[in-house]
Amino acid sequence: MKLRLKLGVAFTLINGLLYGQSSVKLEPIQGEVTIDRHIYGHFAEHLGRCIYDGFYVGEKNDSIPHANGVRKDVIEALKNLNIPNLRWPGGCFADTYHWKDGVGPKAQRPAIVNNWWGGVTEDNSFGTHDFLNMCELLGAEPYLAGNVGSGEVQELADWVQYVNFKGESPMSDWRRKNGRQEPWKVKFWGVGNEAWGCGGNMTADYYTDIYRKYATFMSDWTNGSGLYRIASGANSADYNWTETLMKKIPSSLMKGMGLHHYAVINWDKKGSATKYSEEQYFRTMKSAWFMNELVEKNIAIMDKYDPKGKVDLIVDEWGGWYEVEPGTNPGFLYQQNTMRDAMIAGMTLNIFNNHARRVKMANLAQAVNVLQAVILTEGKNMILTPTYHVMEMYKVHQDAKLIPISLQSTDFEFNNEKIPAVSVSASQDKQGRTHISLVNIDPKRKNKVHVDLGSVKAAKVTGRILTAANLRDYNSFKKPTVITPVVYKDAKIVNGTIEVDIPAFSVIVLELM
Repeated sequence: MKLRLKLGVAFTLINGLLYGQSSVKLEPIQGEVTIDRHIYGHFAEHLGRCIYDGFYVGEKNDSIPHANGVRKDVIEALKNLNIPNLRWPGGCFADTYHWKDGVGPKAQRPAIVNNWWGGVTEDNSFGTHDFLNMCELLGAEPYLAGNVGSGEVQELADWVQYVNFKGESPMSDWRRKNGRQEPWKVKFWGVGNEAWGCGGNMTADYYTDIYRKYATFMSDWTNGSGLYRIASGANSADYNWTETLMKKIPSSLMKGMGLHHYAVINWDKKGSATKYSEEQYFRTMKSAWFMNELVEKNIAIMDKYDPKGKVDLIVDEWGGWYEVEPGTNPGFLYQQNTMRDAMIAGMTLNIFNNHARRVKMANLAQAVNVLQAVILTEGKNMILTPTYHVMEMYKVHQDAKLIPISLQSTDFEFNNEKIPAVSVSASQDKQGRTHISLVNIDPKRKNKVHVDLGSVKAAKVTGRILTAANLRDYNSFKKPTVITPVVYKDAKIVNGTIEVDIPAFSVIVLELM
């Protein structure tokens, strides 16, 4: 994949308004890199109101339409995103979760105290069967995060057998006794979570040995069952962690390596989700843009030890993180979602698309009512956030062929610091349609982008745009449609080029036919 990014300042005064001027060229496709649909994955942890009161309202609920306790409106909304996978049960919670407590008759399941998130007591009414059956309703592949921090090897091996083994065995017999005849055939398995932190405060060398042990007993020694085992990867810029794993874990034991990075201003003072200053906005965007550097440096290490590309980069936690909404439980991580979050989503997904040679899966944190959620619920009501709309607009890239780009972007500057104002990615789907996603994160300046289509031939261009009257706007339960995509009509093809005027803080997706 070829991506050339040149940064420079280019502004033009038009009718008294300052415009940025940027340029993009679609390069010839060299080889075939597919933007894996799993880049558009989601994350559902037992955290706050994500599972209980978010996805799951209980089988006895007679006021909210549900399917076996799972909200139907949430199911339909996520299906509309073509949700490819869903990660569960954590997060930090995964390394305290004992799956056997969450199967069998619900009245007989022991309770658990969620010490990580709010200290609440959960009744384990949402467990393995509930989650995997919900994934079937969603049409999404489950991604199970195994307990390595406080669990034992046999516990994880039993979980694999319980959900995947078709023949006669103690675990598969137990599954059938609990009402499920056929196995779910779960492919994606995380071997622990954040082992460097809440997953055990391990060193990279220690976790490497632990990983090799757990991964070995999850399947036979040749991995004949074809499990896609994912190692707990680095915390942001800990490149030594990445290098240690790549150097010491053979590709026969590891198909994916994780990476976590959140767009955070300051971990000790994260700031409001809705009432942020211009400086706080810039700091958030700078942290989000740092994902590009993280991905590139991790890929370079992976290429060093795995030149044939057998191990994939899995960014299984990403998104914006702010202070919780006033009056809510600090341990529930409930935050609103403004156009700032749409900027994070558009920019980050462009980064993943452009590095799709190695980035094969990502999981936005989180799906419902937690952090940069795509869905918020309140009683019977449900709203879709700006982040939801970006993911819906970008779903055209799923499983499409990556088109390499060259980009010359103007800068978004603040106090003598600068980052690119424009981000872009492009792809061609199986029907031959080309899609170009463009983001302008500058909160004040429009950007006129000149798009050279190169060898792409097209006679017609249509588009959609997501923007708002104000940067800090958001969808609320009283006003749920303040921010929604609308048709973008201002793009025209002239002699193999397109001029696109992107308003400040906007996302545009073009379709060429």
